[in-house]
Amino acid sequence: QVQLVESGGGLVQAGGSLRLSCAASRNINSINPVSWYRQAPGKQRELVAGITLRGGKDYADSVKGRFTISRDNAKVYLQMNSLKSEDTAVYYCHGRYGTIEIWGQGTQVTVSS
Repeated sequence: QVQLVESGGGLVQAGGSLRLSCAASRNINSINPVSWYRQAPGKQRELVAGITLRGGKDYADSVKGRFTISRDNAKVYLQMNSLKSEDTAVYYCHGRYGTIEIWGQGTQVTVSS
């Protein structure tokens, strides 16, 4: 069974930065693509950013220019800069292992205004 584990969430003031990490129980390079989603209270889960093994990246319009997704041989990261109160949500790592979809347990990000 392949698992994804997020870390790096927390409380930050508006304008601040956080870096989220997503680690896998297997080689992270066996999971492709890897994406970050978020879900705010009362809202649907939405795609934030995704990255392929070849380095192709995609971002939600709401985070372009502020968030950066990257990966190395160990983890996938989400660097979040210029955070806004509307970025407050539980952030989930998502990946595909072959045909299997995998979700992490989520990490809370709270941005205070």
